[in-house]
Amino acid sequence: MTPLVSSIIEFLTAHPHVAYLAVFLLALSESIPIIGVVVPGTAVILALSTLVPSGILLLWPLVIAATSGAIAGDGLSFWLGHRYHREILGLWPLNRHPTLIQRSEAFFTRHGDKSVFLARFTPGVRAFVPLLAGMLGMAASRFYAVNVASALAWAPSHILPGVLLGVTFSILGAAAKPLAILLVVLVATGWIVLHIVRWTLRRGIPYLIVAIQRLRSWASTHDTWLSRRLTGFLDPSRPAARVLALPTVLLVGAAWLFFGVLEDVINGDPLLLADSAIYRALQELRTTPGDALMIAITELGDTKVVVAVTIVVLLWLMWRRAWRTAAYWLVAIVGALGLNTVIKVALYRTHPAELLHSGWSAFSFPSGHSTIDVVLYGFLAFLTTRDSLPALRVVVTLCAATLIFLIAFSRLYLGAHWLSDVLGGLAFGSAWLALLSLFYLRQQAERIGSAGLLALGCVALILAGGFNIHHSHTTDSSRYAVKVGTLTMAATDWWASDWQQLPVRRIDLTGETNEPLTFQWAGGLQDLQDVLQRNGWRTSATWTLLNTLNWFGTQADPADLPVIPLFASGRLPGLTLVRPYSDGAHTGSRLVLRLWVVDFELTNGRTIPLWIGSVVEERFYHPLSLVTLTSTQPDANAPRRTLEAVLDGGRLFSRTEGAADADWDGQVLLARHKEKQE
Repeated sequence: MTPLVSSIIEFLTAHPHVAYLAVFLLALSESIPIIGVVVPGTAVILALSTLVPSGILLLWPLVIAATSGAIAGDGLSFWLGHRYHREILGLWPLNRHPTLIQRSEAFFTRHGDKSVFLARFTPGVRAFVPLLAGMLGMAASRFYAVNVASALAWAPSHILPGVLLGVTFSILGAAAKPLAILLVVLVATGWIVLHIVRWTLRRGIPYLIVAIQRLRSWASTHDTWLSRRLTGFLDPSRPAARVLALPTVLLVGAAWLFFGVLEDVINGDPLLLADSAIYRALQELRTTPGDALMIAITELGDTKVVVAVTIVVLLWLMWRRAWRTAAYWLVAIVGALGLNTVIKVALYRTHPAELLHSGWSAFSFPSGHSTIDVVLYGFLAFLTTRDSLPALRVVVTLCAATLIFLIAFSRLYLGAHWLSDVLGGLAFGSAWLALLSLFYLRQQAERIGSAGLLALGCVALILAGGFNIHHSHTTDSSRYAVKVGTLTMAATDWWASDWQQLPVRRIDLTGETNEPLTFQWAGGLQDLQDVLQRNGWRTSATWTLLNTLNWFGTQADPADLPVIPLFASGRLPGLTLVRPYSDGAHTGSRLVLRLWVVDFELTNGRTIPLWIGSVVEERFYHPLSLVTLTSTQPDANAPRRTLEAVLDGGRLFSRTEGAADADWDGQVLLARHKEKQE
């Protein structure tokens, strides 16, 4: 992605007016119904704003473009509503989103003229409120007064954070790139988790309703203690039945995820392969500033902080004489800790790196931080928002979820746990939290002083967390430091038999096993590149803006199209070469050689780097003569033979039984630079 981003920056440096026009159009599109929901205007404007500190773009033209675009967009939407009234709601695609229109209309009715200002900062209704304002007869003078005021507030609130982010990255220097990648990973992961939860709730609740109806039907035809209890529990006329729906869905979903992860851990399924790939990928993104931040975050979930917050909340509940709630609180924390320890000891899984763990903490699955923090902060948020206003409930829940997510991610980033450890911990903690909530909700509510408890819990977290960070950060910085060290192997041993210690097939970040790794090279990449370029191979085209656009045509030479950089065990290729290829039947093909560094170095008087690679045929197709698509062919033998023909001194070795299949004969090509041969 670096060449692609660089080419975009070079283009914007030469043509900054294009960026200002793009910001204007993006700000405008955010106020257009349906389009505003789909177009990621906010994200792109924020990204462009980061270019201001470098001088590529200027601040005031950017602010003016965003402000004028926002005013024009709301104005256009208002005019459409004023001109076509409710008839426009019956047109496609507006008629496909009745729920969103109803929400927007209720928002406008509740807030009146202020809704035009508030909607500018409210996702979902933002693109519909100006349309409804014109439709419902709001005076144009009042609308444009509020419209201009909201745009003047909205534009700086989107651009200035991007400018601040750009300044931060410019100060960080060399650490800026990995930190930027880490930030993108965090945001993308959070976005994916949020949408998975929303999708699960949207799909899970209808299934839950059907299951409840079947249980009610069964209970109504039987006269037993269980049927009578179910009848009372599932009676839709009782508020408890509706309140218990969400914890029930959470319990079922979390339990299903936990047992699925547990099965993969026990059976060694692909999730464990993804563990290693993601672990290695994140370790290569680590920087000193990123380590400092993530260590501080992980210290907020340490045992000292958990114990302090638990005791403070328990004392508050006892002072309020909420004895039953205090008992639930103790059972929640102590039960989660005990069950987590039992599972750890039963599975006896080790951490990915030696981090000075001792006792039961030396075992890895499930992650203790992830499990306990879900229960601690999740149950605290549940207790303090049970009877609060919906707006406060959403804010507190999002804050708790963000803290839990960041602590869990910090365990991955620091290499303290595998991905499956963290997923298992989050799932187990969520299931335990949901189970306790189901029982707690069936009891009569106690007066616990929710506002005071929330404030006290936050103060306890800040004080205990701050003290722990101050007291432990230096020690933890050494404890979580990146462990540098590469295994060595004698060059003669590698050539004789130890080459079989290297992976058989490429494993991507999802843990899926892909094409066989049919080539191993001992030596510098430049030496190999020089040899191959003399025999028709060429360096892969970089991912520039122009080269990317070539995929949307049919005239480009296959060898001139950039190659997709695939991961192997969490690493990107160190060298990618291509060569035109024809097997007689297909001419629109190319060979692609990718090489990844491995965790071994060869010794032969001096240290020699070792690389492992795959060579595959990519065949190109042009559907409807509009775009170019590629398909990797399964045959691994013919591409390897083509590579073998140009490497003097290369030898084929056969792997042990079980590696070969219909598309690969199980042989691996080993080669080394001539000067290093003995």
